[in-house]
Amino acid sequence: MSLYEASFRVKHECPYREISERHPDLTIREWYLSDCQVLEITSSETPTDDLLAEIDSLGTILHRSIDDSGLHVVTQACLCSLEGSIIDRFEEYNCLYQPPTIHRQGWEHYSVIAFDEGDVRALIRDLESDRDIDVLSKTAIEEQQIPHSMLAPVDQLFEDLTDRQLAALRLALESGYYEQPRKTSLRELAERTSVARSTYEEHLRKAENKLLTNAGEFLRLVTATSTGDPLHVEQPRTPEQSAD
Repeated sequence: MSLYEASFRVKHECPYREISERHPDLTIREWYLSDCQVLEITSSETPTDDLLAEIDSLGTILHRSIDDSGLHVVTQACLCSLEGSIIDRFEEYNCLYQPPTIHRQGWEHYSVIAFDEGDVRALIRDLESDRDIDVLSKTAIEEQQIPHSMLAPVDQLFEDLTDRQLAALRLALESGYYEQPRKTSLRELAERTSVARSTYEEHLRKAENKLLTNAGEFLRLVTATSTGDPLHVEQPRTPEQSAD
């Protein structure tokens, strides 16, 4: 069965698009979770104070770094901007949205997949009625080529993690615990909390285990079509081979 993929960019009133228009070197990637939006903001240029002030106004900063490679910010925002959004239009025309939305140089970039080319054409006609739109591509694809991001929602990564486990993981990540070389230790992390070191370590290890287990679905999807074996992994021997 053939599916249809369309990529296009649009212009309309949107604070993220408008920021990208004012700052042409900026790229904003937008993901929708169950109760919030997550924005990844990057630029190869050193940000101005005005830009940093605009970013601070978008929501809660989860991560920010400015170095020789430029700016990298991850922020969390509410879902209020989704009311009456273009995402609802996709559903009306039976089109499956592929995150993230990318805001660059004053345009919003979207990709969708549909089971009928007529649905794609109808969606584009509808969008043309109230906003500028530029269709970048429209192609037929095979069912087995459906992108991994469409099959495994991002919020599944954090399924079953408790608030304390998430807090422990975030503290470790933002404090440089996972960098090489590490910038902090478990003892130093625990000292910044109100719990004992053993309790903090338990929260962190459980968070890591659950996160890696949940990520297994993504990993299997990404490597499903790979035929290489860069690590030359030795396959386990079967009972028959062991008997020989």
